[in-house]
Amino acid sequence: MSPALLFDLDGTMLETDAIHRAVFTDMLAPRGIAVDEAFYMEHIHGRLNADFFAEWLPDEADPEALSEAKEAEFRRRLPHPFPAMAGLHDLLDRATAAGLPIAVVTNAMRPNAEAMLRAIDARDHFEVIVIGEECPRAKPHPDPYLQAIEALGVAPEQTIAFEDSPSGIRAARAAGAFAIGIRSSLSDAALRAAGAHRTLSDFTDPALADILRRFKGVPA
Repeated sequence: MSPALLFDLDGTMLETDAIHRAVFTDMLAPRGIAVDEAFYMEHIHGRLNADFFAEWLPDEADPEALSEAKEAEFRRRLPHPFPAMAGLHDLLDRATAAGLPIAVVTNAMRPNAEAMLRAIDARDHFEVIVIGEECPRAKPHPDPYLQAIEALGVAPEQTIAFEDSPSGIRAARAAGAFAIGIRSSLSDAALRAAGAHRTLSDFTDPALADILRRFKGVPA
């Protein structure tokens, strides 16, 4: 059986943390919360807006509207085109040519996911896009990965998940996938501490070929 390749989106297929951080900074400063890189990585990175706002703005009158406003501003600031993670398009082209099942598994809301995939010119590669907030539970729970695995019709042990956050790594591992951490924001040690089997600098990392050879049918 050929394996499936499951891709987190933001921080894995492209790096937009700087845009998100700037939007959060502008939005939260009037509410008395200073967002620097350390705060962003500890409290915001990889989480749903709803979870962050529940913790840090429990008295917000309309947290859903705040979340919608934040993401609309992110989409407004996202350049088109936007650079994909190095080596991503080559891997997607090889996987598509080999007929491998592939999917996006993300905690981003659907309009953001669509905008980011279009910005990096990768939308046509994916028929299956699983959105965390549309599942019973988002990452770090395994539900989004389990939904993608079911949709693609593959066994969990025949899936490779690419992730950049601890919550995503934990979700992929809990679903039974082989979890690869992309070191876009975090170190090898931090990603392995979250449960990553291996880590890569990006999709041009020579270690990727060795990993892919472990799975039948993956073009190295």
